[in-house]
Amino acid sequence: MDWELVKLRLSMAGVAIVIIGLGLAIALGVLALVTGSVAATAYTITGILVFIMFINIIQWLFGPYIINAMYHAREVSPDDPKYGWLVDIVNEVAEANGIKTPKVYIADAPFPNAFAYGSPIAGKRVAITAPLLKILNKDEIKAVLGHELGHLRHRDVEFLMFIGLIPALIYWLGYSLWFSGIWGSWWGGDGRNSDSPFMIMLIGLGLLAVSFVFNLFLLALNRMREAYADVNSAITIPGAARNLQRALAKIYLSVDPRVGKIIRRNAGSNLSHMLFFSPLPKDWKEIPESDVDELIEYWRNYKPSVTEELFSDHPHPAKRIRLLDKYAEGY
Repeated sequence: MDWELVKLRLSMAGVAIVIIGLGLAIALGVLALVTGSVAATAYTITGILVFIMFINIIQWLFGPYIINAMYHAREVSPDDPKYGWLVDIVNEVAEANGIKTPKVYIADAPFPNAFAYGSPIAGKRVAITAPLLKILNKDEIKAVLGHELGHLRHRDVEFLMFIGLIPALIYWLGYSLWFSGIWGSWWGGDGRNSDSPFMIMLIGLGLLAVSFVFNLFLLALNRMREAYADVNSAITIPGAARNLQRALAKIYLSVDPRVGKIIRRNAGSNLSHMLFFSPLPKDWKEIPESDVDELIEYWRNYKPSVTEELFSDHPHPAKRIRLLDKYAEGY
């Protein structure tokens, strides 16, 4: 039994339960206090959830078309003379994951990246930017695709969209109470608090603050899903653990070649806020393998603080490297 996977799944389940259970309890408790009516509480919760779900579902269904327009993404066919080989790799990775091969796109973006997306009407898709193909070899690209198709396999978009309903519910409930408090009125209930609009406004502001805290929980859950996708690549693609480590290091080194020099000059430097989405420098050259090894070793021994990834939707690279070490051969 893979205890690392078991621990990761239990952690994700625990955070999801906290978000749903505690979030609903807070929303129900506040509404019951404000309205004094079970029926009004139920109708309000249901109404806000339906409203949020409607917006999220529309974004989910049509999001892939918007993404393609933003990135000027074009679909790659198997007989494409320049990128046809990518379809073969995606097909191989999809087969290893037991899923249908998604459509493959090349995204017109100046930064190295890959991402999976899709919806029931647009189908499943994976996009790769040209700079990523420039800096990675085929084995590293396959490892990155193992991560991205892991998101499709685990239905991460749908899962996080569902869990995200709770922070959104608390936010909209807080906004509604705050707004009604400002105007000295509020909807529902028996009117016992109608003479306390200032108190209603304070409760609304408190819920807005609580929604921010719940979004931090949601970010933590997203970081776990990213780690889960890393493990997916490592256990479905031979050699992917090492290749994914090298891909991560190359992305960092490509967006800022000074990283290698910073590490050598200051072993205590904080690299957690390096931008993944910077354009490749005009004077960019092939990344020395020694720099890649050096950055991976630096991350392997670096202990990030909680604040370094608190507002990030991805785990700190140091944590990703050490997790992948557990699945790498010969480590």
